[in-house]
Amino acid sequence: MPNEILNEISHRRYNPLRDTWVLVSPHRTKRPWQGQQESPGVIDLPQYDEKCYLCPKNKRASGDSNPDYTDCYAFVNDFSAVKEVQDDQDYKPDGAGPAGIEAELLQAKPERGKCYVLTFSRRHDLTLADMSAEEIRKVVKMWTDIYTSHLSPKSPLAGLRRTIFTPPQSPSNDGKAQPEQYRHMQIFENKGAAMGCSNPHPHGQIWTQTNVPEEPGSELLNLIKYKKEKGRHMLVDYAALEIMKEERVVYQNNSFLVLCPWWATWPFEVMLLPKRHIRALVDLDDTEQAELASCIAEITRRYDNLFETSFPYSMGIHQAPLEGPEDEIESSSLHVHFYPPLLRSATVRKFLVGYEMLAEPQRDITPEQAASRLRDCGGELYRKKLKSTEAKQVEVSPSGFKATSQPAS
Repeated sequence: MPNEILNEISHRRYNPLRDTWVLVSPHRTKRPWQGQQESPGVIDLPQYDEKCYLCPKNKRASGDSNPDYTDCYAFVNDFSAVKEVQDDQDYKPDGAGPAGIEAELLQAKPERGKCYVLTFSRRHDLTLADMSAEEIRKVVKMWTDIYTSHLSPKSPLAGLRRTIFTPPQSPSNDGKAQPEQYRHMQIFENKGAAMGCSNPHPHGQIWTQTNVPEEPGSELLNLIKYKKEKGRHMLVDYAALEIMKEERVVYQNNSFLVLCPWWATWPFEVMLLPKRHIRALVDLDDTEQAELASCIAEITRRYDNLFETSFPYSMGIHQAPLEGPEDEIESSSLHVHFYPPLLRSATVRKFLVGYEMLAEPQRDITPEQAASRLRDCGGELYRKKLKSTEAKQVEVSPSGFKATSQPAS
């Protein structure tokens, strides 16, 4: 079916990574909007904020003070979602109901883990879109160090560790924490108040836990199934197909591809895919680390340029589990998801409600249309252009008065 037709008719698209479907309704982009509008994201912050608990040398809620760090800084979250140490007591259903069905219907089990906060820069006023690819590469390296420091010694990936990194310890555990091999590490960033981010200082989080959560777990099952049936890796095949078709590609370099996936749910959702099979961050060589950083710089800058606003999103990395059987590790494929909520402007947001909550995901703008718009947003970050234009328009005369220069006719 030609894409021209898909731009006009309602249709469903299959997501082989999740084994799910999404409803696409491109004709709905023409509807007038009278719903809720967000305040556009604005970057007007100081380079250092004495009240910010992430800025260098400032005190955090735990009472600890941050060091005078220069680039990235990681510490154990003072309000971790999962704890390293819990009471020995376990929840046990009491066997109520006919035939003791409570044990089937009211299940719960303890979850342990360790959560980190990772600042991307010492400067309070930056985002990844403002940072250079070389600065972002330091973030990629820290992600890699923390991931590899938690790998199981039994993992095929363990022997690839190139640096020795000791993850920070939680001071609140008072030495009670016992070494534990966790199964999953979720690296992510929530950018912007619209995504629930409580502090504008550039930072992300890393949650490490006992079990593999639902979304990466579902992806892993389908990656394993594809590998067994085809003898190839799904996302390597998919990347090659998208490069051939070009319709949804936003940006690419020698190692990575940025695209709006065929099955995207969010209006300007993108994936970062390696062109070769890469199981996890630890597989990347120095060049690939740099090119992953370049892709992150490109897409975050294009997001901000799209509506000339500080563009909100949730970003997360999916990769091989920290521990698991060989088929899990070898079938895993490193990839990065960006889920941004903005729909048609800096103030109109896409909410997953109604049909999306009760039936299946739905989108209006097609991934092909979204990719085209993001391709057109390359180049210098819009706010740097504005500052450059303002600087050229204002000159200081010999008398000390400011005069606005006129553009040449």
